[in-house]
Amino acid sequence: MKIIKRDIKEMARNLRRNQTQAESLLWEELRNRKLNGCKFQRQAPLFYFVYGKRRYLFIADFYCAEKKLVIELDGKIHEFKKEYDEGREAMLIERGLKVLRFKNEELNDIETVLETIKNNL
Repeated sequence: MKIIKRDIKEMARNLRRNQTQAESLLWEELRNRKLNGCKFQRQAPLFYFVYGKRRYLFIADFYCAEKKLVIELDGKIHEFKKEYDEGREAMLIERGLKVLRFKNEELNDIETVLETIKNNL
């Protein structure tokens, strides 16, 4: 099955429609340039390419293009895909992006999370 650009956009739309509670909580703090006046996108398609027989796709939970900052929220599933996540993160870093990862539980202390994000903008 060949993935094309419009499919990626539709995947991102579906992720936005079905955001997690943690994503919703953080989005309320990031949207409308609330944090340091920076514009964030949620479920932003960042890249797609084919290398050999593998397809690489990355849709960031949150992305600030101006500061080249990617924010990822990790639920329980990420405990079982650490190697996969590390590979995707390495690809982002190779492209000059900075990546912040937070476990969903960390959003229980939203002020600390926001302070970490501010310090990386």
